[in-house]
Amino acid sequence: MKLWGGRFEKDTDSLVEDFHSSISFDQRLYKHDIRGSVAHARMLGRIGILTTDETQKIVEGLGIILEEIDKGSVQFEVGAEDIHMNIEKLLTAKVGEIGKKIHTGRSRNDQVALDFRLFLREEMDNTKELLVKFIETLLDLSSKHLTTWMPGYTHLQKAQPITFGHHLMAYVQMFLRDLGRLKDARKRLNLSPLGSGALAGTTFPLLREEIAEELDFDGITLNSLDGVSDRDFALEFLASAAIMMMHLSRLCEELIIWSSGEFSFVMIDDAYSTGSSIMPQKKNPDVAELVRGKTGRVYGDLITLLTVMKGLPLAYNKDMQEDKECVFDAIDTIQKSLLVMEPMIATMQVNKAVMQEEAKKGFTNATDLADYLAKKGIPFRDSHEIVGKLVLDCSKRNCALEDLTLEELREVSPVFDSDLFEAISLDYCVRSRNIPGGPAPDSVKQSIHLSRDNLDKLRW
Repeated sequence: MKLWGGRFEKDTDSLVEDFHSSISFDQRLYKHDIRGSVAHARMLGRIGILTTDETQKIVEGLGIILEEIDKGSVQFEVGAEDIHMNIEKLLTAKVGEIGKKIHTGRSRNDQVALDFRLFLREEMDNTKELLVKFIETLLDLSSKHLTTWMPGYTHLQKAQPITFGHHLMAYVQMFLRDLGRLKDARKRLNLSPLGSGALAGTTFPLLREEIAEELDFDGITLNSLDGVSDRDFALEFLASAAIMMMHLSRLCEELIIWSSGEFSFVMIDDAYSTGSSIMPQKKNPDVAELVRGKTGRVYGDLITLLTVMKGLPLAYNKDMQEDKECVFDAIDTIQKSLLVMEPMIATMQVNKAVMQEEAKKGFTNATDLADYLAKKGIPFRDSHEIVGKLVLDCSKRNCALEDLTLEELREVSPVFDSDLFEAISLDYCVRSRNIPGGPAPDSVKQSIHLSRDNLDKLRW
């Protein structure tokens, strides 16, 4: 007999029962469902719905069920539909008729909304810990490469010289923003919907604020319709996860490029690489490629829930059962990606000499030469044209700007002097960009310091 079967004369068709059931995936919420039920039972005791003895038996029974599920000794029933009804059925079997009182003043609608918030809050905290560790690893690596010169790129073409530390710090800023988004989303999530009932609250004098405090919420939802039909908290997490995966994917793309023979900027540790079944020489960056590939599924998780929610009238609709699997998938994907990427980054070998040699190529000091002329009083647009012509000439002659003699340069502009060779040296090009946010070692060191402070402020 279904717990809601009083109104029905026929049993549910077996096909519908299987199609309708969510226990195959929402059993993941069992700890949170039991925690919420314990708090609800205690509150029912405080308002006199349950006696002291009944409350104690229900709470003890739920504790035993939790232990049994943890041990793997519970077989959930598809016919009981979901984790909430499975646990209620197990409770009634455990403590008798009083187990049927647990649902007083509560609907599955506000029950599942509560469980989902409890679950997602915990997983956001777990994701935060992994993200913080990853950011710390990037900060540590950046501090080791303050003077590791490398070419910076636009359009994947050499542009200007920077440092490897500066490049890594760009990702630190991205992931700090990701951490901030998680923190903000968690704040809006952390309200208890319990007491919203099916959609219109309840006639029982529930102590909503007390339950919220017991479950470590910051407060309660203020509208019963919204309390059961809101999934913004899940969407915010998915949006944050999608952006975070995008950042991971961009970093992975660069690691894949940098570890290629054409670049050889880094070498990924053997523990985070794979080989080929036919080509003995291959060492493939499969971990980075997988993270890059898995980004698409998290995008899909976000689109899934947005699409589910876009046309739903208030309040609860069965469509909303589809909110769990996409969130579960995104959580698993983002956490596994962070878990494997942190040691991969920490153990990779950085080929400083190769980076420095490549930074000298591609006329990465051309802007500095134009700046040199501008500092001598030549309008920058004219300076840009002069240097552009010099680059063209050097390209035809297969030489670098610093290979030109002073006499050759003065034929183009008389303001050139011997000090220009220092002005376009690799070392000077990087160190002279000593402004906040710039690639100079002192600037990057300051950025690392400020970013560590920001990281501490974003923790919770």
